[in-house]
Amino acid sequence: MRIGPYVLASPFVLAPMAGVADAPFRRLCRRFGAGMTTSEMTTADISLWKTAKSRHRLDLDLDAEPVAVQIAGSDPGQLAKAARACVERGAQIIDINMGCPAKKVCRKLAGSALLRDENLIESILTTVVAAVAVPVTLKIRTGWDTENRNGRTVARIAEQSGIQALAVHGRTRACRYKGAAEYETIAQIKDAVSIPVIANGDITSAQKSLEVLRQTNADGLMIGRAAQGRPWIFQELMSSTQNDYVFTPLEKNKLRDIMLGHLEDMHRFYGEPMGVRVARKHLTWYCQHLANADEFRYQAVRVESAFEQIRLTQEYFDREGAGISIAA
Repeated sequence: MRIGPYVLASPFVLAPMAGVADAPFRRLCRRFGAGMTTSEMTTADISLWKTAKSRHRLDLDLDAEPVAVQIAGSDPGQLAKAARACVERGAQIIDINMGCPAKKVCRKLAGSALLRDENLIESILTTVVAAVAVPVTLKIRTGWDTENRNGRTVARIAEQSGIQALAVHGRTRACRYKGAAEYETIAQIKDAVSIPVIANGDITSAQKSLEVLRQTNADGLMIGRAAQGRPWIFQELMSSTQNDYVFTPLEKNKLRDIMLGHLEDMHRFYGEPMGVRVARKHLTWYCQHLANADEFRYQAVRVESAFEQIRLTQEYFDREGAGISIAA
């Protein structure tokens, strides 16, 4: 799959999940074969970039091409200014969020709230595309609600405005994350445009990825929640495209090293105590795929030091030994 001048090594990309897809997690997903990782959604109001949260979100992966940054807002001029600032920091792709269903985002008429105003969508896209010399991409949903699935119209507006790739979450804004993803609607959007379309939503396994590619005819898949606690899913997805693919669970020592390395990276990136707090949710997600991990999780998410999180993780693997299993 190509986005502007960039040919992705894999059609499976990581979703820019706010509060999840930070620099340590992006590094880990790329290690397992994610074709592209995009920064966490960042506000287009650059006056707010001085906060610690924004500084961490704008810590770009300058060693991993293409460097992609997602911005969110509703003012065309503000978004254009933010896009230029991101390019100055090293961004090679600017992604605009019109898919987030979170109330705090939609209350500001940003994210998926923009799907209600097609004129504003066109103004935003044409303004941002004209403001930067790098590819601009767009993330949308299938529409505002089930009575207003205007994803095909928005996709055509995007293509005509110069957008070079489109990611589509297969639900409406009103659906949020409830119900099943609408792969038929994504297929219709794919048929409506010639730019690359990336399907997103409910892609939880290698088998499901093949099914979604078949149903949507998409150029790639965007993996979100399924990568939480399971960053090696990208390796599984790449392997699944091979005819002789057979799922092989991770070995105990490899899984241990993945978790310990991720913890250490988070502790370095954020420092204490923030790194310990951020690591708690990742540990919880890892434990969803581990056997006999309830007590380990209970303790690990309550300690206050990086040393204790590392110690408890190591002790869990020493204690469980060969009895560790990984849920598919």
